[in-house]
Amino acid sequence: MGDGQAALDYLLHEGAYADVQANPRPDLILLDLRLPKVDGLDVLHRLKQDGALKRIPAVVLTTSAAESDMVRAYEGGAGSYLVKPVDFGKFTKLMEAFGFYWLLWNRFPG
Repeated sequence: MGDGQAALDYLLHEGAYADVQANPRPDLILLDLRLPKVDGLDVLHRLKQDGALKRIPAVVLTTSAAESDMVRAYEGGAGSYLVKPVDFGKFTKLMEAFGFYWLLWNRFPG
C-alpha cells in the first residue's frame, strides 16, 4: 500500500477494495509509522478498534528508534516494533529473522 488511507481502505474493504474475495485480509500487518495521508499510529489505532481486524498481529517496521514512538506503538496494540537498519544487508538479515519467527515459531489462537 502506498499510504495509510489505502491500507485502511484495503483492510476495511472500502472503495476500490470493497470486493472481499479479491482482497483477502492478511494474517499479519507490517506498518510504518510515517505513512502519507494517515500515519501508521492512526492506522494501528483504527485496526485495534475493529472487531474483525483487532486479532490480526500488527508489527511496526520503521526507521524511528525513538522510545516515545515505541511506547505509543505498543500502547496502541503493536505486537512488535522493529527498527529498519539503513544498511541493506542488515535489513535483509532482519527480515529473514522476522520471517523465521513469525512463520515458524509464533503461534496464533484459532
